[in-house]
Amino acid sequence: MSVKNGHVRLSNLTSMENLSTEEVMALIQRASEFKIGEAQFTADRQIFVSNLFFENSTRTHNSFHVAERKLGLDVVEFDAKESSMSKGETLYDTVLTLCALGVEVCVIRSSVENYYDELVQSPNITAAIVNGGDGSGQHPSQCLLDLMTIYEEFGKFDGLKIAISGDLTHSRVARSNMLALHKLGAELYFTGPAEWHSAEFDAYGKYVQLDEILTELDVHMLLRVQHERHASGEIFSKESYHKQYGLTLERAAKLKPTAILMHPAPVNRDVEIADQLVESKQSRIVQQMTNGVYIRMAILEAVLRGRKKAK
Repeated sequence: MSVKNGHVRLSNLTSMENLSTEEVMALIQRASEFKIGEAQFTADRQIFVSNLFFENSTRTHNSFHVAERKLGLDVVEFDAKESSMSKGETLYDTVLTLCALGVEVCVIRSSVENYYDELVQSPNITAAIVNGGDGSGQHPSQCLLDLMTIYEEFGKFDGLKIAISGDLTHSRVARSNMLALHKLGAELYFTGPAEWHSAEFDAYGKYVQLDEILTELDVHMLLRVQHERHASGEIFSKESYHKQYGLTLERAAKLKPTAILMHPAPVNRDVEIADQLVESKQSRIVQQMTNGVYIRMAILEAVLRGRKKAK
């Protein structure tokens, strides 16, 4: 991984732990240039990419697809249900096949944490691997679009007070963001049910009750309750969760006028956040989705530059 003349070169993108602050800022800058039309990418050859999503996704999957098309890349369609994986083929052999066909980038989402380790360590996997989310592990492209959105608003990270609220232990978004924001100098707070908080977060910020910190926040980042990752009996009712831990209209009224609201989506309206706040003046949820296209363009360009260098 490196930055040269403002351009990032990545072999793969699997975790925020693997990115330096210089690389993060360069990716944000490049995404901003794509967004305002000041950056262009011209391929020197036909480039095939494929998106392998083994968990449902609207934003990430389609955002990568739009980013790929904007860059002029050829997308090899992949449907897990119609692939040989339904016959027992492993993820490794599926990616090996796509590499043999000439695919240069594989964007993958899997429910298996660290699925990418076997792929990036194999000399026979020639495609760059971009992690579109691995279980409750990491979600680097979501983290980077969140960082871009925050930077557009404040022009800095150092000293910002940011709360990450909700289903912490099951959230790959929480893990990626806490790693990056802590490294960039933000002051982090974690809120939500005590059952969904663990000691791993203590090295990055302070666990508090939401009402204790509301008036001081610059950014309130809400997380979806991930019912699919919970054991039975752990789920709060929507009404009780919203009242105890959600951003209600009453709580939102206590925020600073300059504070912004964020959410990786999909949003459970009137659960983690009141319905009226999703598209409110302080919300940046739609802006996050827009920024997702441009940060993913920057990511794809970076791994393609890394492949060119490797050759």
